[in-house]
Amino acid sequence: MTQLPEALAAPVSDRAALLPQPVVASGALLCPPEDIIDIAALVRDLEADCAAVSADAMALRSAATKRLNAAAKAGRAVIGAAFEEQPLRAREMVHAYAYLTDGLVNTAFWVACRFLHPLHNPTTSERLTLCAVGGYGRAEMSPQSDVDLLFLTPYKITPWAESVIESTLYILWDLHMKVGHASRTVKDCLRLGKQDYTIRTALIELRYLAGDKELSLQLHDRLHAELFAGTGKDFIEAKLEERSERHRKQGGQRYMLEPNVKEGKGGLRDLQSLFWIAKYIHHVDKIEELVPLGVFTPEEYWAFEQAENFLWAVRAHLHLLAGRPADQLTFDTQIEVADRMGYADSPGRRAVEHFMQDYFRHATMVGELTRIFLTALEADHAKRLPRLVGLLRRRKVKPGYEVRQNRLDVKDEKKFLSDKLNLLHIFEEALRTGLLIHPDAMRLITANLDLIDDGMRSDPEAARIFLDLLVKHGNPERALRRMNELGVLSAFIPEFAPIVAMMQFNIYHHYTVDEHTIQCISQLAQIEREELLEDLPVASRILKTGVNRKVLYLALLFHDIGKGREEDHSVLGAKIARAVLPRFHLKPREAEDVEWLVRYHLLMSDMAQKRDLSDPRTIRSFARAVKTKKRLDLLTVLTVCDIRGVGPGTWNNWKAQLLRNLYRQTADGLENGLEDLNRDKQSAEARRQLREALAHWDKAELRAELARHYDPYWQGLSTATQVILAELLQGIGTDDIRIDLTPDDDRDATRVCFALADHPGIFARLAGALALVGANVVDARTYTSKDGYATPVFWVQDADGNPYSAGKLDRLRAMISKTLKGEVLARAELTKKDKFKKREMNFRFPTTVSFDNEGSEIYTIIEVDTRDRPGLLYDLARTLSERNLQISSAVIVTYGAQAVDTFYVKDMFGLKIHSESKQKALEARLKEAVQAGTDRANG
Repeated sequence: MTQLPEALAAPVSDRAALLPQPVVASGALLCPPEDIIDIAALVRDLEADCAAVSADAMALRSAATKRLNAAAKAGRAVIGAAFEEQPLRAREMVHAYAYLTDGLVNTAFWVACRFLHPLHNPTTSERLTLCAVGGYGRAEMSPQSDVDLLFLTPYKITPWAESVIESTLYILWDLHMKVGHASRTVKDCLRLGKQDYTIRTALIELRYLAGDKELSLQLHDRLHAELFAGTGKDFIEAKLEERSERHRKQGGQRYMLEPNVKEGKGGLRDLQSLFWIAKYIHHVDKIEELVPLGVFTPEEYWAFEQAENFLWAVRAHLHLLAGRPADQLTFDTQIEVADRMGYADSPGRRAVEHFMQDYFRHATMVGELTRIFLTALEADHAKRLPRLVGLLRRRKVKPGYEVRQNRLDVKDEKKFLSDKLNLLHIFEEALRTGLLIHPDAMRLITANLDLIDDGMRSDPEAARIFLDLLVKHGNPERALRRMNELGVLSAFIPEFAPIVAMMQFNIYHHYTVDEHTIQCISQLAQIEREELLEDLPVASRILKTGVNRKVLYLALLFHDIGKGREEDHSVLGAKIARAVLPRFHLKPREAEDVEWLVRYHLLMSDMAQKRDLSDPRTIRSFARAVKTKKRLDLLTVLTVCDIRGVGPGTWNNWKAQLLRNLYRQTADGLENGLEDLNRDKQSAEARRQLREALAHWDKAELRAELARHYDPYWQGLSTATQVILAELLQGIGTDDIRIDLTPDDDRDATRVCFALADHPGIFARLAGALALVGANVVDARTYTSKDGYATPVFWVQDADGNPYSAGKLDRLRAMISKTLKGEVLARAELTKKDKFKKREMNFRFPTTVSFDNEGSEIYTIIEVDTRDRPGLLYDLARTLSERNLQISSAVIVTYGAQAVDTFYVKDMFGLKIHSESKQKALEARLKEAVQAGTDRANG
């Protein structure tokens, strides 16, 4: 039998055992080593191939590449198939890929040394060592990981060494391996390692592969003696700075919608950073070696392993799906990875949501482990202490506590645990003093969560402490977030546990449900601290005049607690609140208000964004629902916090204006009587304001303008918009099409006003023209004058949700004109353009169509809730027009990939649609139009 070449088969000396060794143990691999790569057979075949082609270098390299390529494909296929069958055995998988890579790299190096550049009498300077560094040095490889190599020479690189290195790399490149490489002497490594922390980090992972062992051992010894020793503090600070910068680039949040599994907060790189620091400071080769050192408890080490294994699995599945390096867990890949890892749908929740909940739980644990580890380093004086939080207002700690490493710790664990209420008291003490909680105290809390039992949950003193955390210290989000991360919040309120780390598979929601809840509470605290006076004048004024703060904070805490089940989360949340609230010993009216706010927490945002606020019946209906000014005030503040807590960019002037308008009109109706909310009064006031604005007009022309419009026109548009339309209508002919485009800063949109002769389907044609130029319609009104002219008004935004810049208005106007003149056919053009982006194709929203004949005095309100896409409004408006319905207004609201388009319509006789058969037929046609558009967008 052919013997392995010396470079591959040489036994490892005792000194060499100081270095991390190649992964060879079959128990650590996903499948038997010989199934991954059979080195003996490969060497035997290569020797035969190379003997057959003699000394032809190109032929030798070609023969070697062919054999190695076949071995690489076979090995990857074996590992891939095994991983598909066992999709959670990530630890064995990464070692299997490293084992395969070892075989390929070492064999390529052997071919270069033995056949391409044989050296029969080497000098002492002609020594060459091949080492793995970086992730490959740890023997952890994902399917598409880079291969980081270090070619080590004793002195300046000789021509022979240069040739071997070059040939080895060419073979590896021919195998399509992504190789990062460096050729250096021991002195070079030391010098460059001092200058560059990235190089120094890579050298921590140094692992001997082939060649001269003594040279790699020499480098290992000198690295620890001359580079690593005494520089721990600097290295830690550099790694932490690098980590902070990396998090900043990735968005700075652990709960990103599409997290980066490798670089994101709570990702693999964070775990690797812990390992690098541990190896640098404690000279360990495995994380489990930190347990005897007291850095981690066995439970924390287990959590580390679980998080690492999970993240490795996710990254590997991403690589296998993409067939290339891919670390971003995008919406489309989330579904595929969840499926590969065995997740399944459940009532009310999709498999992908279960998967992402696990992802965020592991990411949170990575953060906890990082905090524990860094504090342990501070205790060893290997890392600088943190600056005090709230230094200027820091107070002396209460008995039973002490300040250690600038953090709040427990003085006597046994005494602390003798009173289970201390599991809540410590969070209040942290808020009172402005101190962070010491990880040792956190460990004590998490190890004794079982003390939080039903007796404690119903204890009035426990309720008082918890409510004080919310309302007394001014920054409740800080306590709630830590309580949530440590499991205290779920232990104290078990009903909260299901929404911890719960992801909602929708672009609209930036955070998990629990984090969104805490963000909402943070918004309320900011308003109370008067930090948002300019942005939120109404909410700020309400809080200043006085509302029940306990009710507001508890309502925000519970408003989404019912999510993730089949039942409407508002209804279920109210039921949960009713069951939980007795434990907080509120007054009966307070409990009623909290339950009502949870049940109707979406009412105001829905009414403001989905209904026509110019219709008096909208205001009357909303006023009857809230009943009192007190509840209106509470609901307004809660709604503002809920929208702002969704994520950056969700709140804008448009939503603010709608809510202020709804609040103002409803408050007026509640205080002065709902009978004052009528069309005649609104119309008369609107005419008076236009008469003042057009005082410079000829009196006869002004009288004609005031007489040409029906009541809905006067109620539905601002005076500024009516002035624009009056000027467009002045002297208009039946063939004229007049357009005005003006930025509307109050609504964060561009207002597009039209004046043209009315004809059937005009609203749909205008919607198609706007869709063609990529304009997102966020609101629309259309009215017909008594003399037969249409005055549609659209508010549109660009693809980024902003008003159109001045430079784009001319193109917008030109395209609209072409479409209206028939030069461009919207229906045909939209067929080409109306496509879903790949990453957004898997969002699913069932289409529902509802009819409301009570919400408006003269119109039927048709609401279509479905998947959003660019041509949706056009398709719906065209379908309504084809059924001979007149569209008075359209209110459009989007929640990420979900759209709710609401139309105020009447039939050709000016009547509402009361017939149930007509409603069913129209519903079917609308759903057909939505499905046809969806199929087109998916095509």
